Amino acid sequence: MGDGIGRYRGTESKLAHWLRRRPRKSAADAPSREELLLATAAAGLPLAPAAHPVGYRCSCERIGCPTPARHPVSFAWQTQCSTDRQQIERWARSHPQANFITATGMVHDVLDVPLEAGRAALERLLAQGVEVGPVAEAGDALGGGRMLFFTATRGTPEDEDEWWPCELDCHPETMDEHPGLRWHCRGSYVLVPPARLPGEVGVEWVRGPEHALPDPLSLLETLTDACARHASDPAHHAVAWPLTR
Repeated sequence: MGDGIGRYRGTESKLAHWLRRRPRKSAADAPSREELLLATAAAGLPLAPAAHPVGYRCSCERIGCPTPARHPVSFAWQTQCSTDRQQIERWARSHPQANFITATGMVHDVLDVPLEAGRAALERLLAQGVEVGPVAEAGDALGGGRMLFFTATRGTPEDEDEWWPCELDCHPETMDEHPGLRWHCRGSYVLVPPARLPGEVGVEWVRGPEHALPDPLSLLETLTDACARHASDPAHHAVAWPLTR
């Protein structure tokens, strides 16, 4: 991983400083779960509560849940999502174990790629001086992790036929069949840090939400190239986790 990865160019708030350096410090030095969620909401990313792991199972108690700890609690998540500070505080305190999702296609989109391809692309983008927005990752390359690049939303195009709904790529249950790039836009969601997944794996920020959202097209070529290289290497065909809808 290049030296540029994880370096922040924003103000040196407590949150930004911790996210930039990402040292293994005591819990007292790290932002709390609530602080991280509030910072995400303050950046304009609408949030809603999601399920959480109970061992290797999902808190929803659905037998054979296809996306354990990775889905919203409410079927009304699209209208429920909020950036209101008081609402986020109420959710965080009343659901102390819950993960949170953010609805895409409202304020932001997310470009979702295999973790190893994402790390290579991020290093290249930073080396080229490209403005990269918030980036989150989950898991490791051997476990089939993912990297999430948060961008400005495309908005609704004048020609509806030009819209690329997330469902055209894959559903969570078939993510392992589509290990390349996935563009989360209208009608989709992703987990936001801090999130816990079955197997003591989490989702965390590499670059925090204080970074401005870039145009997705400024990242797309580099990400697709990194995904193509990743897919062409048989050693990298690990099962990809369904972190999202």
